[in-house]
Amino acid sequence: MKNTLTFLKSFATDKDVASITPSSKYCVRKLCEHIDFTTTKTIVEYGGGTGVFTKHFLKQMSPDARLFVFETNDNFYKKLSEIQDERITVFHESVEEIMNLLPEQVVGAVDHVVSGIPFSFFDWEMKIDILGKTQQILRNEGSFLAYQTSGHLKKPLTEVFDNYTTDFCWKNIPPYFIYESVKD
Repeated sequence: MKNTLTFLKSFATDKDVASITPSSKYCVRKLCEHIDFTTTKTIVEYGGGTGVFTKHFLKQMSPDARLFVFETNDNFYKKLSEIQDERITVFHESVEEIMNLLPEQVVGAVDHVVSGIPFSFFDWEMKIDILGKTQQILRNEGSFLAYQTSGHLKKPLTEVFDNYTTDFCWKNIPPYFIYESVKD
């Protein structure tokens, strides 16, 4: 309930928050079907929110894995900063700054980028810029996974990655499309 209240407060005061509730456990499970945590060493999360995905990742990740989370909302950043785990780094910055913030040795070696940021709020240039930087930080065969409320990512993903698949999670408010693009 506390997470939902934080979301409602943020939804009312932050124009960049697209949902009134945290993602459901069903959505987390559905998206995580695309991640093999036994081989994953680095995950980057765009828009950590109240930490629903973040905490699940940390439970599943190996002791030597790393998680980098980007969150611009003050309330969400504060919650994420309270997570006590040496494997996580939380940035109170936009993902547009990712190339300046990720450690050099991580760029080109990320296994998965998971995104809950509302790409539907961005113009075409910003979508392409963020997806282009995402492709740069991924390793070969690394994946970009996004949960979104509509089909608006199909053209940008085709432009940048030249591939995508979609799944759908009905058990979430709102229901989400789950996109996956793999770096060739």
